[in-house]
Amino acid sequence: MAVVTPSTMKKFLNDPADLVKESLAGLAAAHGDLLRYDPQAQIVVRSDAPVQGKVALISGGGSGHEPLHGGFVGRGMLDAACPGEVFTSPVPDQMLAATKAVDGGAGVVHIVKNYTGDVMNFKLAAEDAADEGIAVESVLVDDDVAVQDSLYTAGRRGVGATVLVEKIAGAAAERGDDVETVAAVARLVNERARSFGVALSSCTPPAAGKPIFDLPEGEIELGIGIHGEPGRRRESIRTAHEIVEVTLEAILSDLKPAEGARVLTFVNGMGGTPLIELYLLYGEVDSQLREAGLEPVRNLVGSYITSLEMAGASVTVLELDDELVSLWDAPVNTPALRWGA
Repeated sequence: MAVVTPSTMKKFLNDPADLVKESLAGLAAAHGDLLRYDPQAQIVVRSDAPVQGKVALISGGGSGHEPLHGGFVGRGMLDAACPGEVFTSPVPDQMLAATKAVDGGAGVVHIVKNYTGDVMNFKLAAEDAADEGIAVESVLVDDDVAVQDSLYTAGRRGVGATVLVEKIAGAAAERGDDVETVAAVARLVNERARSFGVALSSCTPPAAGKPIFDLPEGEIELGIGIHGEPGRRRESIRTAHEIVEVTLEAILSDLKPAEGARVLTFVNGMGGTPLIELYLLYGEVDSQLREAGLEPVRNLVGSYITSLEMAGASVTVLELDDELVSLWDAPVNTPALRWGA
């Protein structure tokens, strides 16, 4: 059997086992004004943490989804991120270390994507933090309407809404809301958001050295997960217009937004999709939402929650109100998201 090497995978690597640690060190070297990296605990922490009197936000999960989560550490968003190995949950010790590192005395909110390992390990960390006198609120993100259960979940997966939860709840924490209010805002965003993803290709985890699933030429996977989990079905490639029709039907039939509702539309690249295609998709999404009687008033377009080099995209629709618009517009200053700061 041939030995898989970085050259045969055509990835920028030294030792695949060191990829996450070396990437996090590079993130900190590039953005030392915003965050710092603790290599012993393998966590990324806001540079001025802990901020006394401010509710702190923590999220985490397997690596390979960059810029999620480390790229969203900074003012107006996360106070810390706990990166696991590629597509592997971080461990409770990481989450506890992050919780202690950012606790400013006002409590900590854990934002947890609905994957079995993440849920279990964040729960254990929250219990340990409570034993040390830290108030922790946990918020589960489960916005994916593609499937009810998958290889890694009981219930719906947490996908694109994670970015919106982190931004909007981060703004609430930054303005001084208490821990219960910040958690309530985060839960409201999750309740009002739905997502659906489509894959055009697979991806190759460095430790495996081969694609995580097989997707034949000319076929797409509708309802894909961010770890390559199977979706609803495979079909022959369609036009972008038709793909958006399928995507929005799945989202809107579940979300059931009010007639004329204002929405935030998030068109997300899975890592290997160029912006020229993402903006084409956004144009289709915007047009079809308006035809459905909705009003897109805010948007986000780009690769923010990825699956290594997978070609594909996801769409997230969030039903807004005045407060959510204000919190979305609030200043944010992180490596991957920045405005008004």
